[in-house]
Amino acid sequence: MFAVFTDRHWLWFAAGFYLLGFLAGTVSLLRGGRPSGTLMYALVAVGCALQLIGLGERGKAVGGCPLGNTFETVQFTAWSAISLYLVVGVVFRSSLLGYLTASLMAALTIISLSIHSWDSPSRAPLFGGNPWIELHAALAVFSYGVFALLALTALLFLFRHFSLKSKNLDGWFFFLPSIFDLDRIALRLLSFGVALLAASLAVGSIYWIRESAVVTPAKLLTLTVWIAYAAALVLRLRGRLLARRFAWTCVILFAAALISLRLVDSSRQELQMVRASVGAIWTGGR
Repeated sequence: MFAVFTDRHWLWFAAGFYLLGFLAGTVSLLRGGRPSGTLMYALVAVGCALQLIGLGERGKAVGGCPLGNTFETVQFTAWSAISLYLVVGVVFRSSLLGYLTASLMAALTIISLSIHSWDSPSRAPLFGGNPWIELHAALAVFSYGVFALLALTALLFLFRHFSLKSKNLDGWFFFLPSIFDLDRIALRLLSFGVALLAASLAVGSIYWIRESAVVTPAKLLTLTVWIAYAAALVLRLRGRLLARRFAWTCVILFAAALISLRLVDSSRQELQMVRASVGAIWTGGR
């Protein structure tokens, strides 16, 4: 029975559950209550499982990790953030974090599914099917999922800071975690994201040293993103980037990271087209 569903069907089902989580949380907030942590967690968990099935089906179809175009990259980033929330959320016990996570992931998944130009047709496996480069790409995109959750935590920090400064502790501000907890979680997420992206770059560098021709200016954006986040981590640990400045930095850096993903993907597609053209010319010449 399930054979009639394609990978996009599964991803639409996942987006639907994320959207249900967003709507359920919105209704609770409008009624002046806290979003149900159990309901939010359950909806997000089902969505995550369905998205994993969809990505798995796409991986089988393309013969590798599904990171070959903008659509797949956005979907993988959303799944990474959701997966991390399912782990962090148990410890953090913040229904509002679940609400924001469901909101952002519903937006990302629905937008990526709606823009058909992001989902390019079938193509050769990434980097000729090199498993090390696929590992590099998977780690990099998963780290972007970590940074997405970091940005959401930073938003909660900004909301809490505003509520304290304006002395408004009523309504949904009442359900916000403490500034101390938000800052602690943000620091841990930043540290984990920086370490994960560093591991990705280390794996990729092994290939890039041997194949320097594939290192385009757009690819250097990934290194730039890591430098920016690493600098933010160092400044935070030294006490020179704190409170609202730290939170705004996390939000702005994630926005820049999303833009870099699109640029890297465009560069990768251009490289694949060049390789395909060269291959056709070489074959024709023979």
